[in-house]
Amino acid sequence: MVAGTLLSPHVTWSPGVSPEGQSTDEVEQNATEQSCKGWEPAGSCRTVLYPLSFAFTFALTHCHFLESHFQTEASGYKQPHRPALQSPAVAVMAALTSAAPVVEMEEPICLVENHAGQGLAVRRDALQVLANITQPVVVVAVSGLYRSGKSYLMNRLAGRRTGFSLGSSVQAHTKGIWMWCVPHPLQPGHTLVLLDTEGLGDVEKGDTKNDTWIFVLAVLLSSTLIYNSKGTVDQQALENLHYVLTLAECVKLTKSPGESGAQPPAATGLAAFFPTFVWAVRDFTLQLEADGQELSEDEYLENALKLRGGSSPEAERYDRLRECIRQFFPERRCFIFDQPASKRDLPRLEELPDDRMDPEFLRQLEKFRSYIWERSPPKTIPSGCKVTGEMLGTLVETYVDAIRSGAVPCLESAVTALVELRNSAAVREAAVLYRELLEQRAELPMETEELLELHEQCQRETLQLFAERTITDDVERFRAELLRQVEAAKLELCSRNEEASREKCTAALQELYSEMEQRISDGVYFMPGGHQLFLGDQRALVERYRALPGKGVKADAVLQQFLQNVEPLARSICSTDRALTEKDEQIKDLQDRNEKAEQEREAERGREAERLRQMEDWIRGYEKAEKEWEAERERAAEQLRKMENRARRSEEEALQLRKRLWQDEEKEKSHSQTILHFQPGTFPIVASSTASAFVIGKKWCLLG
Repeated sequence: MVAGTLLSPHVTWSPGVSPEGQSTDEVEQNATEQSCKGWEPAGSCRTVLYPLSFAFTFALTHCHFLESHFQTEASGYKQPHRPALQSPAVAVMAALTSAAPVVEMEEPICLVENHAGQGLAVRRDALQVLANITQPVVVVAVSGLYRSGKSYLMNRLAGRRTGFSLGSSVQAHTKGIWMWCVPHPLQPGHTLVLLDTEGLGDVEKGDTKNDTWIFVLAVLLSSTLIYNSKGTVDQQALENLHYVLTLAECVKLTKSPGESGAQPPAATGLAAFFPTFVWAVRDFTLQLEADGQELSEDEYLENALKLRGGSSPEAERYDRLRECIRQFFPERRCFIFDQPASKRDLPRLEELPDDRMDPEFLRQLEKFRSYIWERSPPKTIPSGCKVTGEMLGTLVETYVDAIRSGAVPCLESAVTALVELRNSAAVREAAVLYRELLEQRAELPMETEELLELHEQCQRETLQLFAERTITDDVERFRAELLRQVEAAKLELCSRNEEASREKCTAALQELYSEMEQRISDGVYFMPGGHQLFLGDQRALVERYRALPGKGVKADAVLQQFLQNVEPLARSICSTDRALTEKDEQIKDLQDRNEKAEQEREAERGREAERLRQMEDWIRGYEKAEKEWEAERERAAEQLRKMENRARRSEEEALQLRKRLWQDEEKEKSHSQTILHFQPGTFPIVASSTASAFVIGKKWCLLG
């Protein structure tokens, strides 16, 4: 990047320290050289992007400098042109153009080759360099006799000491036309194209026609033509410029329909195509005086171009050359130069430091450079359109092709080619502007009405730029092409807008749907009643989606597509819901039946338990009764046992009693054998196994 501030015509873009041993003039000269080259180049030709802010700052500073400079300059310079206000779109494009890539060449290259016996030919690599220059070009060409120091002047205009080859012998060194493109030191957004032409009048070449074509090309290609000569502007010097006399014959304005030739053009018509003319007089030794009055350099030139008048052949020839120069080059300047150094130092002039050079020559050189840098206009065509590097390359090809074919270069054909190129470039620039405006202002996604409104606004500004950049010839064809490209860009924007809307809506739906997706993953909807829950969540999602702002033109389409995409899932959930509902109903019915059966079983179990309880009660009662009966039986048995015991005892007693009785009876029988008589109130004794008879008080008692 380039950094720095414009302080004077001697611009120092990158600060540095003066090496020891350099004089003040040498330091100033180095600073002046840096103003052109800006920084050390890395290759033979490279592209540098100027910062936009620097371009604006540089342009404003330069305008202020020129204004103050022209106000204080006493040499009759014109006031600087003040550009008219431009629309924002044009201003944007102008700013972009000023910050466009700038081609900077480390060294010159051959633009037009000139080989003996083969004629002129354009170099393809040089055309490629020009094709990369999209900025307007200020073309400064130098022409003049060979070995007159043309290349040295061009090197100093480039801000360098070396570049164009100088040579030190009496032979012509430069062949053809050589080109050096550098960023313009004082006009941001412009490229300075320096053309060093082959020296005229080379005695070894001996081809004046070839010299004529070299001179014609220098005139046709440049916006400022420097004619370099030595000595003075005298008749001989003017005679050496006799190529001007052939310009009307070597160039034609228009080509008549159906004719191979054309009428010789008028000088006033050609002047619109010709450059500013600067005569550089080298090694000037005279005093600028006439009739005792001091003359300026321009006055000196105008005095030399004064017409003599008269009807003699000599007078007509004298006036004819001067009249051609005056008419072909209405804007003329003259600069004189002293010899730069001593004769012994001239062969190494490139290496000679400033302190070894003539100070007056350095002052003259600085004045010359300031004029060329400040006043040389951009190359234009009669319509006022500025020529870019690409257009300059087209001019070179057009003119050289005409010369090689043996025809005369036609300015109208060249302009037509430039119109085609310029209008095509205007179409490209306007189309680029339209796309850039859309990129800057479009906030995708947009609604259709907003997009169409933006399109109309950008198209208006685009057509305004197109109208300001085009050349009016056949402009409707290019306008139609621009509108076609604008429409294509609009359709592309519509497509991008739809895609942006689709992406934004899809992302919004995906975000809103994430909660439902989580529920789906959790199986929330795959249960009875899940379909209604799903539909409710889906309705809530749609309501939230519709409430989102800035969805663009595809909002409804994306929503419909989304609903279509989830429809199979909804059907699946519905089917699952229905199946699960039926299954639940079956399960519920089965549960009801099971519950009823369970209730019946429970009732039966209750009844069974009651029966069991009753049976247990019965059993307990039976067991109790059995126990009571057993106890009773035991008691009865015990009583029986007791009774049996008593009966046995009774029987035993009865038996004993009977025994005693028998014994007694036996005794009685034996004693008295009397019959017992019962007293009144007594009972007879009945003997049995169950009764015993007791005699109590001499009475019988029955025990039972």
